[in-house]
Amino acid sequence: MNTLKTETVKLVTLQEWDRFVSETYEKIYCFQQQDGCKDRGIERIAIPDPYADEWDYENTSIPFKVNGEEMGVSFDTWLNTSPSDTIHKFDGDTCGPEFNNQLFWERNFYPNVNMIANDLHSKGLLESGEYIIVIDW
Repeated sequence: MNTLKTETVKLVTLQEWDRFVSETYEKIYCFQQQDGCKDRGIERIAIPDPYADEWDYENTSIPFKVNGEEMGVSFDTWLNTSPSDTIHKFDGDTCGPEFNNQLFWERNFYPNVNMIANDLHSKGLLESGEYIIVIDW
């Protein structure tokens, strides 16, 4: 008999993932805006990821430029920095410091998603398993 093989996954919307991360860490966060802006689709995350440390970004600082070429910072750098620490870097921008600081955090100043997922798991906030983030807006 021919059977369909299925798997059980935990499906989460982009908006729910962003809300959860932002509220947990009290930081500006937008998964879709990372890595040059993600297209609609899905992203799979295995939790816990035993290789997450290998994906951690090495940058401990990047230029304070919205849409700059350098994107991603180490998890520790992100964890130990607050948006209030960087807002003054955008004082002279025409769109206003709050707007540009938010874009900087969304598009440039973020850690690897696997590092966040492993940390949330270690805090007991995410169960082990296969997660799919649905990227749609």
